[in-house]
Amino acid sequence: MPSQEVVTNKVVVHPLVLLSVVDHFNRMGKIGNQKRVVGVLLGCWRAKGVLDVSNSFAVPFDEDDKDKSVWFLDHDYLENMYGMFKKVNAREKIVGWYHTGPKLHQNDVAINELIRRYCPNSVLVIIDAKPKDLGLPTEAYRAVEEVHDDGSPTSKTFEHVPSEIGAEEAEEVGVEHLLRDIKDTTVGTLSQRITNQLLGLKGLHSQIRDIRNYLVQVVQGKLPINHQIVYQLQDIFNLLPDISHGNFVNSLYIKTNDQMLVVYLAALIRSIIALHNLINNKLTNRDAEKKEGKKDDIKDSKEKKEEKTKEEIKVEKK
Repeated sequence: MPSQEVVTNKVVVHPLVLLSVVDHFNRMGKIGNQKRVVGVLLGCWRAKGVLDVSNSFAVPFDEDDKDKSVWFLDHDYLENMYGMFKKVNAREKIVGWYHTGPKLHQNDVAINELIRRYCPNSVLVIIDAKPKDLGLPTEAYRAVEEVHDDGSPTSKTFEHVPSEIGAEEAEEVGVEHLLRDIKDTTVGTLSQRITNQLLGLKGLHSQIRDIRNYLVQVVQGKLPINHQIVYQLQDIFNLLPDISHGNFVNSLYIKTNDQMLVVYLAALIRSIIALHNLINNKLTNRDAEKKEGKKDDIKDSKEKKEEKTKEEIKVEKK
C-alpha cells in the first residue's frame, strides 16, 4: 500500500480483470442475483500517476433496493483474500474497487471510504459486464473533496479519470488463444476487415455525438465550460485537413479516380473470367454430349446386330 498520496492520472485495466469481473457477474446471475457485483482491484502505481490494475477478486456484497444507504460488504473476507493474494504476488497491492454499475450509485462514496482503509488512493472502476454501446466497458473515478461556493462544508464526490485497456505480451497471447476458440473460422479476412472498419466508424460516430451534445449543453448554459476539454477539442480540430483547398481537392479526386479505375478493371477482369469459364463449361458439356451420343450409337448398332443374328438362327432352325 502506498504510504503517501499519489495522484492517479490514468488507469490501465488488464484483460484478466475484465475476464474475472464478467465471470463474477455471470456466476451471480446464475443464482438469480441480477444486481451489480462488487470486488477489489489489485495492482501498482507506475511513473507519472499511471495505475496498473492487473488482478482482482470478488467480495460478498449486498444492498437494499429501496434504501441505498443500507449495504453490506464483507471486509473480513476481503482481508483474508488479500492475505492469500499477497502470498502469491507481493507486488500487487489493493488499489481500489470495482462494480458493474453500469453507472455511479448513491452509496459509492460510502463504499469507497471503507476501501480507503486499505488504500488511501483508492480508485473506483465501473466495468459494464453487458455493454449496449460500442466503446470501452470501463470508467474510472477517484474521490475528491468538493468545495461549495456558498461556504457550506466540503463533501466527497467522484472525479473522472481516463482509463484504457492494456496488457503485457504474455496476456495478449493468452487473450488471442481465448478468442481463437470463439472466432468464426468461416469468416474471411476481407469481411473481417470490413466488419472492424464498420465497428470503428460506429464508435467514432458515438464519440462525435457525445462531443456535440456536450458543446450544445455548454452553449445553452446547462453545463459549465471546461477549458481543458475545449483545448483538447481545439487540438482535434487543428488536425483536420483543409478540405476547401484547391490542391487537396485535386489530390482527393486523383486518388479517388485511381482507386475507382482499379475497381473498374477488377470488375472487368472478373466478368471476362466468368465468361471464359462459361464458354469452357459449354464446350465441355458439348464434348461430353457427343461422347455420350457415340456410345449410344455403338450400343444401338450392337443391339441391332444381335437381333439380326437371333432372327437368322430362328430361320435356319425352321
